[in-house]
Amino acid sequence: MNSINPKLIAQLQHIVGTAYVFTDVATRQKYGHDETEDFVFPPSVVVKPGTPEEIAQIMQLANQYYTPVTPIGAQTGLSGGALCVQQGIGLSMERFSKILEIDENNLQVTVEPAVITQVLREAVAEKGLFYPPDPSSQGSCWIGGNVAENAGGARAVKYGVTKDYVLNLEVVLPSGEIIWTGANTLKNSTGYNLTQLLVGSEGTLGIITKIVLKLIPKNSHTVLMLVPFYEAKQACEAVSAIFRAGIVPSALEFMERDAIDWTLRFIDVLQVTVKPEVQAHLLIEVDGNYPDILFQEAEKIMGVVEQFSIDEVLFADTEDQKNALWKMRRSVAEAVKANSIYKEEDTVVPRYELPKLLEGIKRIGTKYGFQSVCYGHAGDGNLHVNIIKGDMSDDNWNTQVTRGIREIFELTVSLKGTLSGEHGIGYVQKNYMDIAFSKAHLELMNQIKRIFDPNRILNPGKIFPDE
Repeated sequence: MNSINPKLIAQLQHIVGTAYVFTDVATRQKYGHDETEDFVFPPSVVVKPGTPEEIAQIMQLANQYYTPVTPIGAQTGLSGGALCVQQGIGLSMERFSKILEIDENNLQVTVEPAVITQVLREAVAEKGLFYPPDPSSQGSCWIGGNVAENAGGARAVKYGVTKDYVLNLEVVLPSGEIIWTGANTLKNSTGYNLTQLLVGSEGTLGIITKIVLKLIPKNSHTVLMLVPFYEAKQACEAVSAIFRAGIVPSALEFMERDAIDWTLRFIDVLQVTVKPEVQAHLLIEVDGNYPDILFQEAEKIMGVVEQFSIDEVLFADTEDQKNALWKMRRSVAEAVKANSIYKEEDTVVPRYELPKLLEGIKRIGTKYGFQSVCYGHAGDGNLHVNIIKGDMSDDNWNTQVTRGIREIFELTVSLKGTLSGEHGIGYVQKNYMDIAFSKAHLELMNQIKRIFDPNRILNPGKIFPDE
């Protein structure tokens, strides 16, 4: 049932213009979902502001009416962070889509939040610069969402995640005030670090309208190899062994057998023959400016993986082959989604604990009667766990799986890990937060939320467990 004060609608139209306020069912439905399972929570009204000042006025109005406001980005999220779970105003940021400045002298770029991540990476690459964070959805996700979720991607293992590149943010606070959180400098010891507090806050503390990002020089060469393992556990064991041998790959990705099989059926991009006895693959990349050094590193990696039970290693000889292998890896989530109803968890542990995590996930799946398909950024211990509905009954899907997920998270935390590496907590993981945090810890976060948003109108129903 959609209901919102008609006077509020008229005031929103006055702020942004009638053309940017939508109450029709089709538009509300379109903005009522992201990529999180099959959840749909249509907002009461969709508003598309075009300036920070318009957002400020909207927030002041929303506080006056105690109306929830949910920032909506590219809708590619996997934790329900953009779902309007309490209806209210769905605040689409799509008009904030400009790269404002590429500062080649200081290796910085200033962007608005609706810039597509891949578009940004390609724009700076044309100038010989590199923005490393590369989530699998980089062709469709937006920089603003990456900041809100502290997104990572395949190259986080060497280069870090989004927070490591954010220097400064222009933010509209829930009160309607507009601030810059920091400075455009590489060092800043001036007061509390509000910039890093906003990164990863999932749109609950403020609405980001401009982002200043650090860039680095672009490397000119890569070596990419696909290593098949006869045992998935050994593939996980090889991950930490590579680092202990003194190599830091630019990417180190794990894919279980089903992940690669389903993806090869889903996309027609690469001919890879996977022998029946192969149970997992590692996709390993090293990068740099000197090919001779890269080949030496690749040889050292070969020396490590050959200590395990592996099949023939595939080296990508051309850029087309490299692109095909990366397309295969980046298509896994979409392939799994096309294969079955599923739930995706975003576990992360210290990389040496990956074998224990994988074994535990399989053991828990057997206990509760579900299949899982695992893949992810093994180099930094980030394992995506896709729980497959398959032929499970609806009752078991709604009860047993929830118990199993709780046990997976309990295992993850017992291994010194945590609930999410890059997808965020959002709507779907909030009731597991008690596993990772004490009541005192959660109350401290609640107090921070109350200071920023005393009326709790900004992206409500996220992160914090249900009372």
